[in-house]
Amino acid sequence: MRNGDDLEGFDGEASSASMISAASSPYQPTTEPVSQRRGLGGLRCDLDYLRGTLGRLKLAEVLLALTAFICIETIMECSPCEGLYFFEFVSCSALVVTGALLLLFSLNLHTRIPQINWNLTDLVNTGLSTFFFFIASVVLAALNHKTGAEIAAVVFGFLATAVFAVNAAVAVQRWRLSRRQQSRQSSDYIRARSESREVVHRPEIQRLDA
Repeated sequence: MRNGDDLEGFDGEASSASMISAASSPYQPTTEPVSQRRGLGGLRCDLDYLRGTLGRLKLAEVLLALTAFICIETIMECSPCEGLYFFEFVSCSALVVTGALLLLFSLNLHTRIPQINWNLTDLVNTGLSTFFFFIASVVLAALNHKTGAEIAAVVFGFLATAVFAVNAAVAVQRWRLSRRQQSRQSSDYIRARSESREVVHRPEIQRLDA
């Protein structure tokens, strides 16, 4: 039988061996946060944005513009074709630009380019899309040949106009809010600079504070 010293020595050797095997094991525990491991190449899908009002509006705009573009592309004959070509251009442009903005906002890529005023960019896009979608839908409604594809394109065009108009209203509110915040921050900065200059030019204020 082994005595107590032999057992203690055996336990020490076992613990040392386990430490060595753990150090040499390729499966080491990591301290990297779980949130940093998500995504591909640092990209992360912002589900909160997609579930919010702006995200849902953007998704609806992309789907409606895509549907309107598909409807107008199925028309094989037209006379005159100016209204059809104009509607095709508007729906394709709105689809590409709005889809790009949706991708930027949902992946938070816009935060990597802070030089661009994204609230104003979204406002300009939604405003122009509302105006041109409305004009294109009215023109196509007046010049169509009552085919199913043309009627469907007109319907989805007016639906896209309504959704873009709602998004434009929300974008105006966000733009005004950002302007107020910027003006408030600039006023606070100017006030702090003026107070610091008064302290520098009036040493008696420093003595009173001391």
